Formats: sequence, structure tokens, C-alpha cells
Amino acid sequence: MAIATQSSAFATTTPASSTASTVQTHRLCSQPSKPGYMACQAEVRTDLAPQKTLGRHDTPKGFGPADLQAAYNLPKDGGKGATVAIVDANDDPNAEKDLAAYRSQYGLPECSTSNSCFKKIDQDGGSNYPTPDAGWAGEISLDVDMVSAACPQCKILLVEAKSANMDDLGAAVNQAVKQGAKYVSNSYGGGEESNDTSADDKYFKHPGVAITVSSGDSGYGVEYPAASQYVTAVGGTSLKKDSSTRGYSESVWGTSAGGNGAGSGCSQFDAKPSWQKDTDCGKRSVADVAAVADPATGLAVYDTYQASGWNVYGGTSASSPFIAGVYALAGAPGASDVPASYPYAHPDKLNDITEGSNGSCSNYLCKAGKGYDGPTGLGTPNGVAAFTK
Repeated sequence: MAIATQSSAFATTTPASSTASTVQTHRLCSQPSKPGYMACQAEVRTDLAPQKTLGRHDTPKGFGPADLQAAYNLPKDGGKGATVAIVDANDDPNAEKDLAAYRSQYGLPECSTSNSCFKKIDQDGGSNYPTPDAGWAGEISLDVDMVSAACPQCKILLVEAKSANMDDLGAAVNQAVKQGAKYVSNSYGGGEESNDTSADDKYFKHPGVAITVSSGDSGYGVEYPAASQYVTAVGGTSLKKDSSTRGYSESVWGTSAGGNGAGSGCSQFDAKPSWQKDTDCGKRSVADVAAVADPATGLAVYDTYQASGWNVYGGTSASSPFIAGVYALAGAPGASDVPASYPYAHPDKLNDITEGSNGSCSNYLCKAGKGYDGPTGLGTPNGVAAFTK
């Protein structure tokens, strides 16, 4: 299969758990080999053949923008003029071209350099792009496609860090904010370290900016920077169409066996923000909110850099940029606000996820239930009201 030869960065094939089925996936990025380095949180289905081209009446496998807009009750317009920044490591040389193919397939407005909708920069704000990498290129494709699905009218700023080191990725976050982005998505993570709190202050303390971070793809357990008290940590669900009034149902992405699924838990180092009131974690609890992430109920993504076109992707790398787009639909945050606090003021405006778990623990930090839980936070978007003050 073409997928298997994409990049040496691909980890070994692993099964992705789902309440419906077990599917085969590759993680797009290998796990960090040393402290301070991050891995992207994306997975590609390897049990589905890539679609290099589509016939006249074919549609890509996986959920597309209309599905996600319906599932999460999102407005089809809104966000006009807002810029959502995507922060990733390494370069995707085909990012703009692949984005154009995705948006054309689904009838979304053009988003290109020529119409000032799309912009790609390095972490210093220039065009000295880093070394291309197939794994991170797939991540970038997933990110820009999910922003497009959530907020078709939004502008997209892609900031490419020169490495997956937290200091380079953090510099890219600061650059995104410097460029004026009020919404910044980060689809990567690594193990917690005692110096994370200093990274919080250097890279993620940006009042008035909604910064989203993937909670992780390894099941129960906390990763950084999702643990930062200044960000919205985004967990993951399995999303299925059904005959309910909503038309969809969701459960935790993961199983009680753990090891694969949305990340969650209690931080070792980061302080609990004032708006978090859960009882069994004295420090920062992860996650805050969630959206679809299970590759078994995954997303259609177009990627051609050492890849074969249309694939089905998943991981909390899908949910983080999607939630960044939802924040953009909701409108600019207050200048002194930490937008991660907004959903806690409006829990009734979210879809509360009450079924499933992502590992073995004795409480809500790994088990869904009524109200707040670790794997899905307060829930998933039901419109945009939970993402504004």
C-alpha cells in the first residue's frame, strides 16, 4: 500500500479502538525520542485504500464539511475576516495546492495566497521554510482542512516551526500571535516536564487569543502543551450518524483498555485554572472540550506530499483545529480574556458526552459521565454559544 512508504517518520501500524469497530492506522509522526520534542497527533487509516482521483460521482471517504457542520450545529457562514493560525513543525511544500483541492471538492470558497486568504510563513515570519517531512505534511493537511470545514470564511495562517522542539514550536505560536491571529491551533504533544510552567509563560500566555491544543492520541494520560493552564485542551470522540433528533451520536474515542484514544487526566505540574471546578484533580485537568477524532469515524483529508491524495485521518489533531475554527465563528475574544474559560460559563450549550472511556482509572478523568469528564471535557460544540463570553 502506498501509505506504508510515505515516510520513515511513520510509526508501526497500530489498531485504533472504536465502539463500532477496530481499524488499522499509522501515526503520522513518531513518538518523541528525547525531552522537549513533540509528536503530531494525527493518524491515517491504512485499511482503506487511498483515493488518488475521484470519479464523476465519487465522494471522498470520511466525514466532510457538511457532515461536521450538521453534527455540531455550526453556521454555514460567519468568521469572515478572522484568521486561524496553524502551528506545526517542518514544511509541507504542497499545503496550498492540497488545500485548494479539498475546498474545491466540497464547494468551499477559494483560500489562496493570491486572494490573501492563505499565508504560509516560517517561525520567524519569513519564507525560509524548514525541511519538508511527510508525516508533518499530513498533519498540516489535516489541520488546514479541519479549519476549512469548521469556518469556510476564515483566513488561514500556517506557521511552520523549524523543528518539533517545544522552543521552536513555541516561537511559532508567538509568531502567529504577532501576525494578528486571534485563534491558534496546536496539534502536537509530548510528555509533561517540570519546566512546562515556564514554557506556559513564554509561549501560551496570550490574553485575548484562543489557543487550542490536542489532548493526545495515546489514551488516558496527560501531555503538554494540552496541560497548559492558558489553552483549550481538546479531547476526542467517535462520531456516528443515527436517527436521533440531532442526527448524530458521540462517545469517547478510546476503550477501557487504554493505549489508544483521546488523552486526558490530571497534570503533574500545571496549576488548575480558576474556572475549573472538578473535584479529584488538584492541578490542571485535561481536556476542556472535544470533537470527532476517532479514525474509525474519521475525516476526509487531501494530502499529496509523499501521499496518495484522499485519505481518512483521525486523532485529536483533527479536533484541535476544528475547535479553533469554532472559536473563530463565535467572534473575537475579549482583549484580557483567557478564552479557555468560555465553555465553563456555558456548559449547557455543549453536547454532553456520557458514554465511553479511554483507559483504566477510578473516576471521571478517564470515564465519560454527566457533566465534566477528562476524555471529552464539558462536551462537543452545539453551535458556537459556548465559545464566546
